Amino acid sequence: MDFPAGLKYTKDHEWIKVDGSDAYIGITEFAQRELGDIVYIDIIALGKEVGKDEVFGTVEAVKTVSDLFMPVAGTITEINPALDKQPELVNSDPYGEGWMVKATLTNASDIDSLLSAESYQSLIGV
Repeated sequence: MDFPAGLKYTKDHEWIKVDGSDAYIGITEFAQRELGDIVYIDIIALGKEVGKDEVFGTVEAVKTVSDLFMPVAGTITEINPALDKQPELVNSDPYGEGWMVKATLTNASDIDSLLSAESYQSLIGV
């Protein structure tokens, strides 16, 4: 499994890539493997400010539906348009083309409470 060092991770298996005051958010390779084949992504918070650890949408797989939790406080400014027609991008490229949302950070210090790649690997036992 891949755990890019430039990302931060949550205990709920989301990743975040910060670029200035913006951030890209998705689910980890571990999470997508646990879920199985992803068939639908539902983001409920476009244009809304979402607090840290609040639900911003759901991901539906063949086996189950799982909530998506915001790793940091921010406003969702964009939803990955490719996921409408190709939700399986989350399975094939979770850290690249399978990103889910772009957000503007409300509180940049929220990043400090997130896990490094090494800490996330320890959490999931890899």
